[in-house]
Amino acid sequence: MRSPLPCSVLDLAPVVPVVVVEDVADAVPLARALVAGGLPAIEVTLRTPAALDAIRAIAGEVRDAVVGAGTVITPEQVGDAVAAGARFLVSPGWTEVLLEAMRTSGVPFLPGVSTTSEVVALLERGVREMKFFPAQAAGGTAYLKSLAGPLPQARFCPTGGIGPESAPEYLALPNVGCVGGSWMLPPDAVAARDWARVESLARGAAGLRR
Repeated sequence: MRSPLPCSVLDLAPVVPVVVVEDVADAVPLARALVAGGLPAIEVTLRTPAALDAIRAIAGEVRDAVVGAGTVITPEQVGDAVAAGARFLVSPGWTEVLLEAMRTSGVPFLPGVSTTSEVVALLERGVREMKFFPAQAAGGTAYLKSLAGPLPQARFCPTGGIGPESAPEYLALPNVGCVGGSWMLPPDAVAARDWARVESLARGAAGLRR
């Protein structure tokens, strides 16, 4: 049986890399570079045919990685991701059907929200940890700061348009546990399999603590 996470997904690291894997052969060295740089929580998005195999490879071969599945939008993807070894789930949004599938998956999950009503609806259902997406387009730090007063019990992982310059502004907010981003995975470095560069950028991101 898969061991439970040592803490909330939001508290594993200040930044969760959002990873798109095109070639499954890249999954393990990429994950090792991120972990070596101090970013153990890795969200592999279900946007490519290689995604589930990438999750399976990372779960099986990178001991210190906490691999999760992102862009989860159907109950079928919930089951497939968990079967592949995903230890957490992230969705860009939610419906009652998707939420129920994630609830019964046996792993932590972050349903996506972008409005106050969606946050309140999840709080009514006992869900307090959420993904705020698309963060920059949906109002950024100003929006999240406004939510902290009336809805202090909600905690977020903002994702979407966040880079190394804006990440510290998000991490300074009391209702933000971590941010999601992909700036530590520049396409040219991944294409060149320059894992040393990825590790260096990951180390910089891991240093973005409050």
